[in-house]
Amino acid sequence: MNTIAVIGAGTMGNGIAHVFAQNGYQVNLIDISQEALDKGMLTITKNLDRMLAKERISEQDKIDTLNNIATHTILKEGVNQVDLVVEAATENHDIKLKIFKELDLICSEKTILATNTSSISITQIAAATNRPEKVIGMHFMNPVPIMKLVEIIRGYNTTDEVTATIMQLSKNLGKTPTEVNDYPGFVANRILMPMINEAIETLYNGVAGVQEIDTVMKLGMAHPMGPLQLADFIGLDVCLSILKVMYDGFKNPKYAPCPLLVNMVMAGKLGVKSGEGFYDYSEVKKAEKVAKQFA
Repeated sequence: MNTIAVIGAGTMGNGIAHVFAQNGYQVNLIDISQEALDKGMLTITKNLDRMLAKERISEQDKIDTLNNIATHTILKEGVNQVDLVVEAATENHDIKLKIFKELDLICSEKTILATNTSSISITQIAAATNRPEKVIGMHFMNPVPIMKLVEIIRGYNTTDEVTATIMQLSKNLGKTPTEVNDYPGFVANRILMPMINEAIETLYNGVAGVQEIDTVMKLGMAHPMGPLQLADFIGLDVCLSILKVMYDGFKNPKYAPCPLLVNMVMAGKLGVKSGEGFYDYSEVKKAEKVAKQFA
């Protein structure tokens, strides 16, 4: 594999593009918005600058990485003759199915189609194409340049050959690929999201405050950040979307989203990206000040 297309220049997409480009792959970063592409490239540049300042890469490494990335606003141009497409668009079932239907029509027959979905069925996504054997899940963790894990999810029809290719490709990126089966939430979010949801329920029921809940989990369970801070970092809308997928998929009430989470998303309190969630990020991007609603 030499040329990779990444669809979506947001947090996950620019991180995935960064990692591929830094490891010598030619990357086509695709988004419908030139503004989003410019913002994504700025993020990649800033992340490379941080690595440069810590002497993890050289100035030439930075230059080479940026030169390995081309940006596109037209999907057909961006996926022309690539070896692999990694879709990292919004975690929305309908959007992803639409993208994969289109990819199947315009991509070369040799092209493997991967999705960075964190919860949606790979088998269902693959069914939107005429090449289900070449569709696979490649779930990177945020922040992509730092986190080592990639969940590799094979759909019902994904071949052994495609799975082995993507497993090796992940290793080439310096990641640790872990193969899991195709069930809602896979492994990472099937375990993580109920924990976050329970933390929100604990706050909702008045058991403890925002900082108290996060402190218990950080100091008592050795988590690097508390579940409410992590929810803000992921995005409360994303958390809600994943919980809905698992609730719909399993029909088990333990996955039902907490009413507080639902209301916060409806009110536009999405966490870091909106400036407020469980914490207030209007002045600093760190979880230092509890949101007024919970203070």
